[in-house]
Parts: sequence; C-alpha cells; structure tokens
Amino acid sequence: MQNLPSVLGSLADVFTWVGLLGAGAFGILALILWVADGTWLPVRAVVEPAERDGQVVRWIDADGGVNEAPLSDADHARLGGRDMADIHYRRGWRNRMRVTRGSRTVRVFAWLAVGFGALGVLALIGSWVLLAAAG
Repeated sequence: MQNLPSVLGSLADVFTWVGLLGAGAFGILALILWVADGTWLPVRAVVEPAERDGQVVRWIDADGGVNEAPLSDADHARLGGRDMADIHYRRGWRNRMRVTRGSRTVRVFAWLAVGFGALGVLALIGSWVLLAAAG
C-alpha cells in the first residue's frame, strides 16, 4: 500500500506524456489536413433532378463559371428536398461541392487533439496533486 502513490504518480506521468504528445501529433495532422483541404466558399445553389438517377446542384462561382455536381443520397436527405440550398464549393476547382462548411476528417482529428490535450492536462494536474499530497 505504501507504493500506491508512486505507482499512481508514474501512471499520471505516462498519461501526461501520452496526452500531450498525442495532442501535438493530432493537432499537427489536423492542421496539415486543413491546409490541404483548401478554401471552400459559400454559395446559393439550385437543386434539380438529374437527367439520370438522382439530383444535381448547380451554382455560379466567384469567377462567373457555372458548376454542376451530383448530390449523394446523404446530401439529398440533408437538404430535405428543397429546390435551393446553401452549399460550399472548392475555390479553384470545377464542379466540386459539399453541404457542410468544413471537412469531417479535419474535425475528427481536431477533436482527437483536444481530447488528448485534455487527458494530458488532467494527468499533469493529477500528478501535481499526488506530489503535493506525498510531500
């Protein structure tokens, strides 16, 4: 029972390092993915039936070009059958759009960075509390 504070202190140190290093790694990865994702601009688009199956959205980009992209079933369900939709298109690319503002992948890695950072900070505080209690 006398070794319990030292074992807990060692575990807190391990979780501190894992948390802080994991937060740094996931944070850097989220930043790289965010930069690689590029710039997405909001635009109002028209939703129309496609010549083939499904639906398409059409919009005019900032350069005056007309763009068209098919809607996935998930995007169609998200739009709820409306004939006009607020979408985001990739600046500098033709016919590329998404319904959400940001990338889900970037969001996942950013939240992983936050979670690991919280783990690291809580373990660091726990380590300090154990150090103060032992002293």
